[in-house]
Amino acid sequence: MADESPLPDQLVTADPADWPVAPGWQPLVDEFFAGIGGQTLLAFLQSRLDAGATVFPPRPLRALELTPPGDVRVVILGQDPYHGRGQAEGLAFSVAPGVPLPPSLRNIFKELQRDLGTPPPKFPAPGGSLVKWATHGVLLLNTCLTVEEGQAASHSGRGWEALTDAVIRHVGQGERPVVFMLWGSHAQGKRPLIDAERHLVLVANHPSPLSALRPPLPFIGCGHFSQARDWRDRHAG
Repeated sequence: MADESPLPDQLVTADPADWPVAPGWQPLVDEFFAGIGGQTLLAFLQSRLDAGATVFPPRPLRALELTPPGDVRVVILGQDPYHGRGQAEGLAFSVAPGVPLPPSLRNIFKELQRDLGTPPPKFPAPGGSLVKWATHGVLLLNTCLTVEEGQAASHSGRGWEALTDAVIRHVGQGERPVVFMLWGSHAQGKRPLIDAERHLVLVANHPSPLSALRPPLPFIGCGHFSQARDWRDRHAG
């Protein structure tokens, strides 16, 4: 019988064999962890776990688990996971059902309703969980995939970025045109990895309340969801 026990709410292992990914991603992931950068990252994660650090999320590669490369239609880039207990679930901007909506996610739903008329999801379920997006071709990728409790960006620069840059390049080199939504300066820093001749690259401020309404590219009112829908309709297949 399959193990149906709930996932832990924090990272418990630094062994990537315990982090499932869709088969199409496996060669890329294996190559990364076999190299010196991946080995250095795993050693760092193990040292933090050994020191008693609380690290989120329990499955750092969940975006690659739920969205196979052949299914990717849209990429939404985040920075690093939420650092509050029970929030991060391995998908950019997403939180588990029943978890109060973080302000950035609340603004994403606000713009989705303004732009497409889509009502906010019911609370507590699905609440702020974007799992359905992930299983329908939206790659919700943070550029750094782990974080320590209460310490934003605490694992930034430790090696995850090499893997996530490789993921972005892989998607960009695929046969299918894709929509990339780059919200905030960090995500926009990945523009050189994307061929804007083939793909639709949408740029706006981060949905955080600190920047969502600020010029020059306010997130609220950006119209990215309708632009993505219309572009995907023209490039269906």
